[in-house]
Amino acid sequence: MNRIKNIGIGSTQGGDISAVYIMSSVTSTFENVKAVVLSAHKNSTARDKIGFYNSWAKNYEQDLAVLDYRAPTLATNTISSHFSGATEAAVVLDVACGTGLMAKQMKKYGFEHFVGVDGSKAMLEMARESGLYEDLKQCILGDEPFPVTWVSLFDVVVIIGALSDGQVPVEVVRDLCKSTKPGGYICMTSRGNRSNLQYKASLEGLLKQMEEEGLWMRVEVTEVEEWERAVSEDEDGYIPGVVYLYKKL
Repeated sequence: MNRIKNIGIGSTQGGDISAVYIMSSVTSTFENVKAVVLSAHKNSTARDKIGFYNSWAKNYEQDLAVLDYRAPTLATNTISSHFSGATEAAVVLDVACGTGLMAKQMKKYGFEHFVGVDGSKAMLEMARESGLYEDLKQCILGDEPFPVTWVSLFDVVVIIGALSDGQVPVEVVRDLCKSTKPGGYICMTSRGNRSNLQYKASLEGLLKQMEEEGLWMRVEVTEVEEWERAVSEDEDGYIPGVVYLYKKL
């Protein structure tokens, strides 16, 4: 696979998020990061959200560190506890890859071959600079067709952080399954905070339906109480989350 080239930085959309983002880039205190994350909720369209992530890319990783965002570590631990093949030969599809946090974590466990897809050009540029990805594709999940050539190609497919209300439609998980080799693993995460419970229920309904259709089998579902620091005004401390691991049949 050829590494993607000449990814440009997209223009920022989504109202006043630039000012909030600049504030965060200077101090990265919890209150400022909280303001950045909450500003994303004001964006009602997929294009607006892409503009938000374009503006956030440079500070994305350090801001998530302030939030004590644990999803990449938790997901990688789950994958590594079940994956029995040669990690150095496995090809991983990192969906909604962002700046490459998941690839960086999986690299520690011996995984070496990564393909990434994300809707944000600026995030993809950061992922490219990591040097971990053999190929990167831009795709607004749920708004644009999933790359049709990615059928039964990957040993592991991951989508970490994007399966939440207002982000990626639950139907995208069918594309994840199609992209996975028979016997390969699909790892997904979602949040369990109050505002995401309806989405989480829809997601789990589809996961169960696909299991009943004989597309995959559930390997492990792990509920985690302290997923990341809460940013909503009506929640304190940490919000919960969940890691789903399925094996394609």
